[in-house]
Amino acid sequence: MKRVGVVALNTFREAVRDRVLYNLLFFALVMMAASIIAGQISIGIEQTVIVTLGLSAISLIGLLIAVFIGVGLVSKEMDKRTLYALLAKPVRRWEFLLGKFGGLVLTLAVNTAAMGIGLFLALMYVKSTPEQGDATILVAVYFIWLKLALVVALALLFSCFTTPLLAILFTAGIYIVGLYVQELRNLPMQVMSPGMTAFTKYLSYLMPNFENFNIMSMAAHARPVPGSLIAQNTLYAAVYCSIVLTAAVLVFSRRNLK
Repeated sequence: MKRVGVVALNTFREAVRDRVLYNLLFFALVMMAASIIAGQISIGIEQTVIVTLGLSAISLIGLLIAVFIGVGLVSKEMDKRTLYALLAKPVRRWEFLLGKFGGLVLTLAVNTAAMGIGLFLALMYVKSTPEQGDATILVAVYFIWLKLALVVALALLFSCFTTPLLAILFTAGIYIVGLYVQELRNLPMQVMSPGMTAFTKYLSYLMPNFENFNIMSMAAHARPVPGSLIAQNTLYAAVYCSIVLTAAVLVFSRRNLK
């Protein structure tokens, strides 16, 4: 695990050197502008507008980082020929993959936390004093981070056996399908054959359910989040990431790197 930590730390440092976190400045400027504009729209909806806009921006920026950097975690090292030198040392392939995953997840944790602080600063600009319902925003930011960890795991899996472009398309496709898992389960059986009905239901349980992590409406209206939902989403993300990373390790261990 020490070697995994070293790879993770180097991945985080590389992300910082690539100026990934510079999007925080852009986000802060957007949030400040949004808070000023929202204050001029109408009294009573400032918080809803700012929270919705802020959480959407955190999710979108994090998703772009997770997909585009996640698919390059393996291919970039191969293109630079650094992977071969690294694996020639006492570093196993599974340690390399877990380190890369941990490094990008750490980068996203810093990213989402910093943008969450920016969101709170914009809220304080509008209403001056914090309220009890603001804790829901923290949970919403945490759920976004869990969702992004899932995306990173998927991107890492696809990058182990295909090109970066296809990995991006596969990851984006699964993410889009994962947003509509509940709709797949509720499709009317009358318009489909029994075989297609069984296939869509099986697919809905196989795909990651990203809609579970969306509590933007609850955060915008300061509604409390049940503790059971927090525990359920945390366990779901941990188990799903473990399964996907196990598959990635199995694929990568059989890949011919010559």
